[in-house]
Amino acid sequence: MNRIRSLLRRRSATASARVAPSALRPRDLVSEALAGTLQRPARSALTSIGTVLGVGTFVAILGLTATASSQIDDRFNALSATEVAVEDVARQKNEFVDLAFPKDADARVGALNGVRNAGVYWPVRLAETDTVRSAPVAAAPGGRRIQVVAASSGVLRAAVPTLSEGRVYDTWHDSSSQRVAVIGAGVAGQLGITTLETHPAVFIGEEPFSVVGIVEDVERQADLLLSVVVPRSTAQEIWGPPEGGAKMLVETEVGAAAQVAEEAPTALDPAHTGYFKAVPPPDPKALRTKVTGDLDQLFLLLAAICLLIGTVGIANTTLVAVMERTGEIGLRRALGARGRHITAQFLAESGALGALGGLVGTSLGTLTVVAVAVARDWTPVIHPATAALAPVIGLITGLLAGVYPSWRASRIQPVEALRR
Repeated sequence: MNRIRSLLRRRSATASARVAPSALRPRDLVSEALAGTLQRPARSALTSIGTVLGVGTFVAILGLTATASSQIDDRFNALSATEVAVEDVARQKNEFVDLAFPKDADARVGALNGVRNAGVYWPVRLAETDTVRSAPVAAAPGGRRIQVVAASSGVLRAAVPTLSEGRVYDTWHDSSSQRVAVIGAGVAGQLGITTLETHPAVFIGEEPFSVVGIVEDVERQADLLLSVVVPRSTAQEIWGPPEGGAKMLVETEVGAAAQVAEEAPTALDPAHTGYFKAVPPPDPKALRTKVTGDLDQLFLLLAAICLLIGTVGIANTTLVAVMERTGEIGLRRALGARGRHITAQFLAESGALGALGGLVGTSLGTLTVVAVAVARDWTPVIHPATAALAPVIGLITGLLAGVYPSWRASRIQPVEALRR
């Protein structure tokens, strides 16, 4: 018995030495994946389009939002950080106060350290029958009403206007209640006023005003472009004080806005500082975070949709490849390949497609960011982590897409596969 057992053990050892377990080395796995991908280059390219679009959109979005954020900081410092608004809230405190801003409000606030220009303005409430028209009878087309704004000369200076013709009125026009007006280019087009050489006039109701300037653009208070702006004193003389809604626009030096907002109510009326509400510039960090957050949420959703399309495309192509290569799978299984080897092979092929799409998408996204920045004269900003993460996203997309097809391929029996 012992001799028989010894012989059986020797035969078993000899058989084990002759038949080595099958294995799939990583180098062979990579070469098989590349061969399967490059065997049909046109199909592989079309399959990767979804991943290319998704990853490219991902890189472009993060790059453009980072680039835009840096530009928001620059523009904020140039405009918003130098603007303070002061609102007249006297009617909430005392119903008998029509206008809390004093006549010399511009001079009082203008005397504060750090103030460049300041002025009071409000929308003029006209009667229903009062319209704005040019001489002699041309009115706005379609019966549209044109807004009339009463503003001191400091408002026009603080708005930093660009004039196409003429000039803005000054403190003399305001103090002497002159019948002059400054109109926006849009209003001039509606009223048919193309030049100031003919000394045009506009009628607000039955009151005539000489047009002294046409504003092409402003850096602040964009609604002035769609308004007829008249001196504050003239508006009070004709239509009386405003029924609420008066505000002051203050242009400051960089860094002085917070201090001016704190001191303005006291400068305007030391006895009734509660009649005024000064609004300093918003926090630039909060503004940047809100803008970039909105952009990220909108466009990252688009990137996710593109990646989903790419995942479905790769999964479909890999599944078709499994069906087409059933004979090959059966032959591999007959030669000793195990189910996990087949799974790894098709996962590697789908991962290669995803990684290729990720690399191409990263390149296209980076080029998009650079092109937009050059066209807008910006400095392109792309975080290194974004460029490094994008191809990995493509690889993960490909692997997820290949899970089901590779599992199905591993379940094919060698005998059934060879019969087909």
